[in-house]
Amino acid sequence: MKRFALGIAFSLALAASVFAQSGDMTPLAVVKLNKTETITLKQLKTRAGFLEKQLQAAYGTKQTLTVEQKKQLLDSLIQEKLVAQAAAKQNITVTDSQVDQTFLGTFAQQIGQQVTEAQLSELIKKQTGKTLNEYILESSGMGLKEYKEYLKSQLVAQQYVYMMKQSEISKVAATDEEIRSQFDMNRSQFVWNDMLKLFVVIVQKGNNASSALATIKDLRNQYVKDKSKENAIKSSADNGKKYVAETTLVEKTATQAQLLGCTEATLEELFGKSKGFVSDVTETSTEYQFYVVQEKYAAKMLGISDVVMPGSNVTVYEYIKSIVTSQKQHQYFAQAAQDIAKSLDTPANVERKKTGDALNALLKW
Repeated sequence: MKRFALGIAFSLALAASVFAQSGDMTPLAVVKLNKTETITLKQLKTRAGFLEKQLQAAYGTKQTLTVEQKKQLLDSLIQEKLVAQAAAKQNITVTDSQVDQTFLGTFAQQIGQQVTEAQLSELIKKQTGKTLNEYILESSGMGLKEYKEYLKSQLVAQQYVYMMKQSEISKVAATDEEIRSQFDMNRSQFVWNDMLKLFVVIVQKGNNASSALATIKDLRNQYVKDKSKENAIKSSADNGKKYVAETTLVEKTATQAQLLGCTEATLEELFGKSKGFVSDVTETSTEYQFYVVQEKYAAKMLGISDVVMPGSNVTVYEYIKSIVTSQKQHQYFAQAAQDIAKSLDTPANVERKKTGDALNALLKW
């Protein structure tokens, strides 16, 4: 297995690697910068177990950390506590609402939409039969309350590093050479499929289909008589309540057809309509709708100065710049976090209870 860097890292993935509730209580180190905290062998075993699972997922085979890698991991645990204690010493805090927002954000990325904790609990119950607390305990080794406390300490540490290195991080940016190199290496990814810009109006039938039908017909008549009514329809207080009116881009792909709930042949027919076409009111089992074809965009390879999407003012160049800059700032942040932690790792702040052969013996599990 390749050697890897195990320095301090503040990410949401790291928050899932939390302390187990069973195992050897042998103390390995005591961190005492701002208060006394002991790192035990059971904590190291739990973190190592989590990391081995991550490596197994990445490499596809069972992975076992070497003694040397476990030592690196122990140093990383010590560094995490040092930075967290340094942040506490500076009175840096985060609110419970910030912790909840971050906690739910990790699941929103997986689910594809924002959820409340109640909605998340219901979803996990349906999919796994477990409560949210049971699910977090099984996947992380901590109950929900403890998990959030750990996450809170990580967020505090992030704020401390940003406070210490904010000026330097803000200066990190992608160079013109890096941007153009990324474009050249990924040129095939910057392409438009055939696209339509549609104005779509939808009215749910609800408990009164006849009323919904009357509403959609009235909205269509307003638009047909005066196309400038589009803005009024979209900005009305009724939009989102009585109906949904929005402008959307539709790509000519099999995936798009699936998302729209129609066949590829139906999507092909839609793309055959001319610009300015106003559909009749159509009906599904739950709603009425009509659409307007406002623009048609032909498939093409994009140049570095082209906009990334129709109607956008962001060019491919600016898009790549933002991505590369974010990556470089993340790398700088990770290195800065390690540097800060190492500077705090002094005999006055850390007492290593096990070293040399005694530590090696404990790490041969």
